[in-house]
Amino acid sequence: MDTVMDGKKREITVTSVVLGVLLAVVFGAANAYLGLRVGLTVSASVPAAVISMGVMRFMLRRDSILENNMVQTIGSAGESLAAGAIFTMPALFLWAQERPAEFSAPSLVSITVIALAGGLMGVLLMVPLRRPLIVEEEKTLLYPEGRACADVLKAGEAGAKHAKTVFFGLGAGALVKFVTGWLKWIPEGFLWPIRSVRGALGLDVSPALLGVGYIVGPKVASLLLGGALLGWMVLLPVIASHVPEARAMWDAGNADGVWRSYVRYVGAGAIATGGLFSLLRSMPLFVRTFKASAGRKARAGEVDEGGRDLPMRLVLGGILFVVVFIWAVPAVPAGFLGAVLIALFGFFFAAVSARMVGLVGSSNNPISGMTIATLVVASLAIKASGAAGAAGMTAAIAIGSVVCIVAAIAGDTAQDLKTGRILGATPWKQQVGEFIGVVASALAIGGVLVLLHKAWGFGSKSISAPQATLMKVIVEGMMGDGLPWDLLASGAGLAVALTLLRVPVMPVAIGIYLPIGLNVSIFAGGAIRWLVERRRGAAVSASEDSGTLFSAGLIAGEGLCGILLAILALLCGG
Repeated sequence: MDTVMDGKKREITVTSVVLGVLLAVVFGAANAYLGLRVGLTVSASVPAAVISMGVMRFMLRRDSILENNMVQTIGSAGESLAAGAIFTMPALFLWAQERPAEFSAPSLVSITVIALAGGLMGVLLMVPLRRPLIVEEEKTLLYPEGRACADVLKAGEAGAKHAKTVFFGLGAGALVKFVTGWLKWIPEGFLWPIRSVRGALGLDVSPALLGVGYIVGPKVASLLLGGALLGWMVLLPVIASHVPEARAMWDAGNADGVWRSYVRYVGAGAIATGGLFSLLRSMPLFVRTFKASAGRKARAGEVDEGGRDLPMRLVLGGILFVVVFIWAVPAVPAGFLGAVLIALFGFFFAAVSARMVGLVGSSNNPISGMTIATLVVASLAIKASGAAGAAGMTAAIAIGSVVCIVAAIAGDTAQDLKTGRILGATPWKQQVGEFIGVVASALAIGGVLVLLHKAWGFGSKSISAPQATLMKVIVEGMMGDGLPWDLLASGAGLAVALTLLRVPVMPVAIGIYLPIGLNVSIFAGGAIRWLVERRRGAAVSASEDSGTLFSAGLIAGEGLCGILLAILALLCGG
């Protein structure tokens, strides 16, 4: 622990660790629920910093900007680790649910170990990258979320007001979720068939979705709605009119069934293709990243003007230990081949992710594309090695899970180190803080996943797990299971057409892939953001916008209430 007596210099203290761990678990759980429901997560760095200032400055009467920075460093790790976990691991539950004779659901220990391995490797791989990316390319890589978080922490006098905004949003989100999810006074969603065209429109009553829409903004929200309308008012009517089985579903009043059985696969093909396109467009950047890293001696453990990193011996030893651990421990069903693939893809995508978030921000980091590429190569390699069936598919998802978490944590660590550099924090202490956040989040995420699955089941309306369902489809396809390749190919063709028209593929594809009610609610949040910015006359940064903080509170409030309702559902017998 930091023994410096000057309050302004305190960084790692009992208070910062306890508060940071609490926020890591809270935001990790809330983002896990959000990601399983919507397929999207939001950054927790700014809300964590705001809450930390409110608690530390105005409740505990402690005034240390570096201590507050340590809280957000630890706290933001929860959101990143949760994103990596929920985008992949629910696929194992879905297989166990669909094919219980072949698959078994992952244990709490297995989920925790996979999450811990990916999280620790993500932090370790980022240590030698700090100097070339954060220090030597300071003028090139801006790290927008890292800068925004530093701005929030420097504007500490507004901490109490901003913290109240987050907590007010949290309470509002929890209240609405309790009314719709437990008291059932208001339906959680509506779906209205449009019989004249065999289409459908819908609306979900969800404060978290409004918050997501506000945060992503009107442009992305509009593209999501455009994709939803394409899926539910164009593709669904065409399929329901020309495919006999789909027509029978429609005539029986099951518009949602037509979407799940047909339209959603078109969206899956578009997402997979869009993710791979995103990677291909980034390849020149990836090559430059590695040339830059290879051309500089990133000597962790030595001092530069930004401070000292963890010793390189410890970093290399830690990486080797994690790789051997993945190979040797049965709880990570990857084997020797999987450990090698994780080491290769983990190193590559950690560097890619850390650089991408510096250029375009965390929200535009193509982690889904990285995970898809990993799953494709891993599935082909496992199949070529002779492994097949349930064991091979489980190994592919385990490999994809670890790499996805590595990329997510590396990007989060890079943003946090940028914040620390602006504020004058000590790099090795922040790196220790990242380890603490990763361990706390890994211990919590397994319980969250198991709890939500037991309460509602992945793939249900409450927690559809859209990203994990997509990863499951990809592995099944690469391993040779029967899939509707015509629908997937149609989605791929759509992605190509959108690319040629210079329309962003991923938001439109996600709009097709997600239920229309979710997209309408997200669009409503984006429309509110447009009205607010129009009234102000200009866009406002996240560090200055109370609407963004209130939206983050809405998301956290609904997520935490959703987890509470899952506990109540289990205690009350469903």
